[in-house]
This record gives sequence, C-alpha cells and structure tokens, in this order.
Amino acid sequence: MRAYVRAVLIAFAALQLVLGVWLTLVPRTFYDHVPTVDWDPPYAEHAFRDFGAASLGLAIVLIAAAVRLDRFLATLALVAYLAFSVPHTVFHLGHLEPDHVGWSIVLALSVGLMVVLPLTALAGTRRMT
Repeated sequence: MRAYVRAVLIAFAALQLVLGVWLTLVPRTFYDHVPTVDWDPPYAEHAFRDFGAASLGLAIVLIAAAVRLDRFLATLALVAYLAFSVPHTVFHLGHLEPDHVGWSIVLALSVGLMVVLPLTALAGTRRMT
C-alpha cells in the first residue's frame, strides 16, 4: 500500500509541477491550447498565474509527502489536493458542453480521476505506520 500511496503522490506532484510552471510562466498558451479550457469564463492572466503559483505550492507539499512518506504528511498532502480537486471536479461536471461529447467525456473522466485516485490513496494511508 505504501508504494501505491507514493505513486499517487508522485503522479499528482508531477501534474501540479507541470501545470504550475506552465501557468506561471506562459498562462495564455494554456488557455489557447488545452481543449475545454476555453469553455469557461474568459481568459484572465491574473487568475491563471495565481492558479499556477498555487499549483507550485501544492506540488511542493505532494513532493515532500512522497519523499518522506509518513502517514501524517501523506494524509495532509492528499487532503490538501482533494480540497482543490473536489470543487474543481464539481465545477467541470456542471459545465460540460453537449456540442463536444467526446471532449466532455475526456474531461469528466480526467477530473473524476483527480478525485478517485487521491481518495483511494488517502484510504491507503490508514494502513501506513
């Protein structure tokens, strides 16, 4: 179970690190090139850069938890990630585009995994010592 928890922490740390760097340095390219992003409110550089910086902070916590892999830090990092991913998922599931069925399915599955995988890892932390 420790290996699974570590793998989930590393996977989401990598995702947050990539997003954080991308959104902090060149936020407009994220808006322009990631499918489904332009379905929501118009581009706002400030909001995208702030999201990027917050993603970098979350990546640091996830990396620390993966490296140290103790129960408290892993639980804290996963709960912090879920504090982001649950409302993010709820928002996106409520804003799918009926004219883009394929991308809506991809988006729903992607954001769903952003909740399910950390939840299963969080359950796994209960078995860690």
